[in-house]
Amino acid sequence: MASIFSRIVKGEIPSYKVAEDEYYYAFLDINPLVKGHTLVIPKREVDYVFDLTDEELAGLVLFAKKVAKKIGESIECKKVGMTVMGLEVPHAHIHLIPMNSEKDMNFSNKKLELTPEEFIDIQKRIQL
Repeated sequence: MASIFSRIVKGEIPSYKVAEDEYYYAFLDINPLVKGHTLVIPKREVDYVFDLTDEELAGLVLFAKKVAKKIGESIECKKVGMTVMGLEVPHAHIHLIPMNSEKDMNFSNKKLELTPEEFIDIQKRIQL
């Protein structure tokens, strides 16, 4: 069975997409730590980020770099943090998190509850 992220890429599950190319897809995390928290994934379903080919991994990071630059221009923050966790969904992904302190990257923090309108506003600001 396809992962939830593969189903998002196929359009079976809606997402707040901010960027896409032939190989990669970026969308807003629906349980964000902070406004602008974005997930970047390869379209090819691979569970573990280090099981990607060298070319796929390099491409994923370069794609994430473009998205992070746009996040940094669109969301007030000091830097955009990047982390790979990979336990919650069996599909390789990078978290891009606008941060003003290291605490913004703490995954045990309470998640924000945003309205659809807030997600759409953030999506429009970040969209490439």
